[in-house]
Amino acid sequence: MKISELIKQICEEISSLDLGQKIDEINKIKEEIHKVSPFIDEPVDCVIWVKGDYVQANDYNPNSVAPPEMELLRLSIENDGYTQPIVSMENGIGVEVIDGFHRNRVGKECEAIQKRIYGYLPIVKIRKSQEGLNDRVAATIRHNRARGKHNVSGMSDIVADLKKRNWSNKKIGKELGMDQDEVLRLSQITGLTELFSDKEFSMAWEAEEALDEVRNEEI
Repeated sequence: MKISELIKQICEEISSLDLGQKIDEINKIKEEIHKVSPFIDEPVDCVIWVKGDYVQANDYNPNSVAPPEMELLRLSIENDGYTQPIVSMENGIGVEVIDGFHRNRVGKECEAIQKRIYGYLPIVKIRKSQEGLNDRVAATIRHNRARGKHNVSGMSDIVADLKKRNWSNKKIGKELGMDQDEVLRLSQITGLTELFSDKEFSMAWEAEEALDEVRNEEI
């Protein structure tokens, strides 16, 4: 039997199932196809639908959306549908949001949308190699910064946390897409002297201060 004929037969079987069974079986099929896909390393290759209460917010996202933008997101999902899944990872009791916190909120808090999607949410699972806490935090920030949005105070707290985890300024800058000046500025916001322990960068900063003093004297 040809693959296309098998697919048609499977679809006929699925159409007779109740809603929950139908979604479960479709998810299983997607996951099996993903295993043999040439795009297996790309999370977006496998979007599945899970119940909303299975999706949980993380506690480190520095992104914030003002009410007008939140309303625009709601309007977009209401009119255009979900065009982007929620990026997540399994945490043992469900999945934790890495990117898409506000898409998660809209799907849970907007009654009309929640009803339309039967209380489910679309998710993709991040690569296994990115499931460590530091990697998840970095992934969340990269997603936020790629859209040009992040909360400064939240970012400074994350930089402080990464410094405590022995990440150097250079590594923080590389993983979060920042230059060294930005890393230093965010470190300064915390007011913790231990955040300035990166010797190489501290020397560079002292050199810059010395140059500033020379410039001021010339003026």
